[in-house]
Amino acid sequence: MNLEQKFQQLSLRNQAAEEGGGKARIEAQHQRGKMTARERVLFFLDEGSFVEIGKFVTHRCADFGMAEQKIPGDGVVTGYGTVSGRTVYVYAQDFTVFGGSLSGAQSSKICKILDLAMKNGAPVVGINDSGGARIQEGVESLGGYAELFWRNTMASGVVPQITAIMGPSAGGAVYSPALTDFIFMVKKSSYMFLTGPDVIKTVTHEDVTMEELGGAVTHSAKSGVCHFASDDEKSCLLLIRELLSYLPANNLEDVPVVKTDDPAERQEAKLRTLIPDSSRQAYDIKEVVEAVVDNGYFFEVQKEFAGNIVVGFGRLNGRSVGVVANQPKVLAGCLDNNASMKAARFVRFCDAFNIPIVTFVDVPGFLPGTEQEYGGIIRHGAKLLYAYAEATVPKITVITRKAYGGAYCVMASKHLRADINYAYPSAEIAVMGADGAVAIIHRGAIQKASDPAKEKDRLVQEYTDVFATPYKAAELGFVDEVIQPEETRVKLIQALEMLKNKRDHMPRKKHGNIPL
Repeated sequence: MNLEQKFQQLSLRNQAAEEGGGKARIEAQHQRGKMTARERVLFFLDEGSFVEIGKFVTHRCADFGMAEQKIPGDGVVTGYGTVSGRTVYVYAQDFTVFGGSLSGAQSSKICKILDLAMKNGAPVVGINDSGGARIQEGVESLGGYAELFWRNTMASGVVPQITAIMGPSAGGAVYSPALTDFIFMVKKSSYMFLTGPDVIKTVTHEDVTMEELGGAVTHSAKSGVCHFASDDEKSCLLLIRELLSYLPANNLEDVPVVKTDDPAERQEAKLRTLIPDSSRQAYDIKEVVEAVVDNGYFFEVQKEFAGNIVVGFGRLNGRSVGVVANQPKVLAGCLDNNASMKAARFVRFCDAFNIPIVTFVDVPGFLPGTEQEYGGIIRHGAKLLYAYAEATVPKITVITRKAYGGAYCVMASKHLRADINYAYPSAEIAVMGADGAVAIIHRGAIQKASDPAKEKDRLVQEYTDVFATPYKAAELGFVDEVIQPEETRVKLIQALEMLKNKRDHMPRKKHGNIPL
């Protein structure tokens, strides 16, 4: 074989690898409204930036006739490229090759990408489209999953890990995505579940469809497993690119800073009227957030899950920040099991990757009820408390209205090492609402009064004037400054600038025991 023939052989091998499972299976993939693995990678990364690794890898299985069924790449496309000029490692399972099933060889390819990402400090984006473990390989496939799980765990908090589910993901295959930081799904074409509808029907006699059991809507609204649900694959991949723009490449980098034409000194007059006069009246906390962040743009995370708390990313003077905010429009902004877990995970992610946390507080307390208590609200609420307490990134808190009881403590209070705590004049910081407090403190006096209702109203007003204000907390130093609402953006940017070189540490230990 001469040199030219060797060059031609390489071209033929490249062509075979790029065809995956062949034209017929690629066409079937397209008919399902899905791109191939290679098409997804090329669409996701900056044009011309993809560098493939492991293109000619094949499986090592000789049983069940597999020795005669070897396809270059073995069902996963792996490599690296750039997103907006920044390095990102990628892998994409190829459903046209053995249904994207995981083999020992496929696992080795993905593990190599994760290892490179860890060594070089860059995010990893995985695109899952797989029938699960490759049954012909038995325990080798299971071992391949475990190798992935271990690396996902080691990479956690070191580099951002993002998973896009773009097809089935069942059984053990769901745990690698679950160990990553953010999960994206596509409506009506992606599914996640541990046991499928047939097994469930046999064991529990429940009739459920794949969409109802593990579709994007189910996991984004009910289980909270999914962070973003998109209508199609391209919008999903573009959304991942947008998320990456807010994140540092690794845990040793600072957050990205982008140029903005939104003045740092901008004041927002509408914030004076957004908070209703009545503390019982709802308003949309997202309007407050959008009024403050650069260009009014807030990138919300888990929008459909636990709506009583809002989390997401924004920018202040070009610098990425994580935002956590109670939502008075849903359950009056009470903290419940799901809201506590949602916010705790987000706070811990921000802390792991040096993203400052801005918290907007309007919380009347924890949601009462047997369902919440039996569901472990004590434990779940403690997760959020723990997350804020251990976070060492800059933490700035703005109390817009209610901050009652234990929920006051949990929501980034001064006592949990928040750096700067602001409050609006409308803030009510107390153990509980005035009605409840008066009913306990002055029960006897009200009963003895000639006009109990009138006496209660007087005492409620008296309690409100003294305690349902930010000034008692300010006198004690628990609030650093009471600010006019329109000054919020200016104050936050000033505080972030002051805190940009913050250094704080946890006590020396292997790790804490968060109340999981």
